[in-house]
Amino acid sequence: MIGLDTNVLVRHITQDDPVQSPVASDVIERRLTPQVPGFISVPAMAETAWVLARSYGLAGPELAAVLEQLLQSSVLVVDCEQQVYAAMIAEREGRGRFADTLIAELGARAGCNYTLTFDRKAQRLPGFALP
Repeated sequence: MIGLDTNVLVRHITQDDPVQSPVASDVIERRLTPQVPGFISVPAMAETAWVLARSYGLAGPELAAVLEQLLQSSVLVVDCEQQVYAAMIAEREGRGRFADTLIAELGARAGCNYTLTFDRKAQRLPGFALP
């Protein structure tokens, strides 16, 4: 297994760098295999979603579609896949931002009754409460 950093994922997805994007795509499309997959950690997935939203303007169904492609790839292994998937669905359906929902999902997985937050938007999501 080979770990993938956010910048490799973003270069592959956006194809915005004439030098790095072809290298990132070569890694993901040709060098990784089901036997030697790429690993996407939770922080790398969350950061990728954040960069795509903030720097490239992706949100809602468009961002969810990109995240879903990563989840469905036969050459990628996504850490905490079920929680990432639930957060992607919430993003797609407009029920919450990817990172906020992912935080709540990971908290629930760890046995938390809820997650405390000052974030007003996140407070409306299941799994969050005011301190």
